[in-house]
Amino acid sequence: MVAHLQRTVGNAAVTNWVQCQEDPGAREEARRHATDPTMHGEWGTFRDMMAQAGFPNDVTDDAWQLILSGIAEQGQLNDEAMAKYPDRQEQRDHRASNSWYQELVNLIGEYLDIDTPTLALWSGGRQVSDYALAKGHTPLESTPFGGVVDKLTLTSDWMLKTPMWNVLSKAFVNHTRGPVHIFLRAYNPDSVLIAQEVPQLRVVMALNPAVQLIWHPVYTAADGKLMEITKSLELTSDTSYPTRDECVQVLYDYLRLKHDPANAHSQRAHTEMSTHLAANGNPQ
Repeated sequence: MVAHLQRTVGNAAVTNWVQCQEDPGAREEARRHATDPTMHGEWGTFRDMMAQAGFPNDVTDDAWQLILSGIAEQGQLNDEAMAKYPDRQEQRDHRASNSWYQELVNLIGEYLDIDTPTLALWSGGRQVSDYALAKGHTPLESTPFGGVVDKLTLTSDWMLKTPMWNVLSKAFVNHTRGPVHIFLRAYNPDSVLIAQEVPQLRVVMALNPAVQLIWHPVYTAADGKLMEITKSLELTSDTSYPTRDECVQVLYDYLRLKHDPANAHSQRAHTEMSTHLAANGNPQ
């Protein structure tokens, strides 16, 4: 695998990888897996799923090494982000500066293309991603590479792999060539969606007028079915808004005024909304 990696990213990257293994601050399990990637318990699953998705063997080998090396390095970057940067966005940017994850994107970028006419972004739980896919849009988790990685655990420490998804998501939105549908079941201004993906889309929009954002406020009804919210605060199968502010206003109004406390499916969204309103001086 190191030989494949050397051909892909060069001698400097391999040297960095070796040095990373000598870093006493690296998480021990991640260090072991990066040193011997085939010993990771999910290697066989990853290899088989990549083959089924049509990836060449050398891409599979390189991608696995880059993922595990990225996980091994991420702990140190997370510690540095908290120690050096008081600003939340600066912390996120430093965590996402993982060179292994950047090289992963360079390697598999073409496998983040979408088969449907429209790309989907979402916030509020994985069920929203499934909902967007069922509506005919493609979220990151349904791309060839995203679909493989999404099915793996990789590490028990979520903070070691979250930056990988952040890097992948930024690359993913660069693939859009038309409308982007954004589905919100919960609104968090500090989420990857709002703090990273949408700003990157604004950059793409400045270069390509065909790219536009279409916002969908989503609520989970008492029967567990996801529905969208109209301006009159009714639930329907499909509605959309041209701006984030309109979408969030409708979502918050519905959660404030019409949410049933007995509906456990939407309790988390209601709680998050209440917390954000209270933090902004607007307690319920």
